[in-house]
Amino acid sequence: MRSLAEAARRLRAPRLSRLPRRIPVIPALITAIVLAAAVAGAGWYAGHRHLQRDTAVRQSLAAVPAAAKAIFSYDYRTYDDSVANGRTFATGAFAEEYAQTTATLKETAAKQQAVVLAEVSSTGVVSATADRVELLVYLNQYRRNVSTAGEKVDQNRVVLTMVLVDGDWKVAQAVAI
Repeated sequence: MRSLAEAARRLRAPRLSRLPRRIPVIPALITAIVLAAAVAGAGWYAGHRHLQRDTAVRQSLAAVPAAAKAIFSYDYRTYDDSVANGRTFATGAFAEEYAQTTATLKETAAKQQAVVLAEVSSTGVVSATADRVELLVYLNQYRRNVSTAGEKVDQNRVVLTMVLVDGDWKVAQAVAI
């Protein structure tokens, strides 16, 4: 009888080696939620940065025609006003460089009775972040002075680095190419 009772007990008792191994459900679920949140957060952040960069590009492209015109134009009759207007569009080390350059140019502009009008004909984005945009500016300068007959046109290409300063896009660097 012993063998019959022993056999019955074996049938009722589960064998640990035959039980299916279960993945702990709660830790796996928590891990999946954390990974999904991380992927969603990374996607949101990338989209947010992209939107900031696009906004910076649009705003700097809108600001660059007035800035380039003010910085690269002058009239010997109203030279100080022209330079003061240009200074409002400059910032940082470029503002200092602009002040020095225009100070040395004043005498020559007066002697030559020079009038220079700058117009942006086209722009393109070289690089952009949320707070700094480099723009390739196609700039035509129409100039008149006492030593030239009529008006001359200089076609210039300049890379202007625009930075956000107190809500306004200003020129932080100008490199002629």
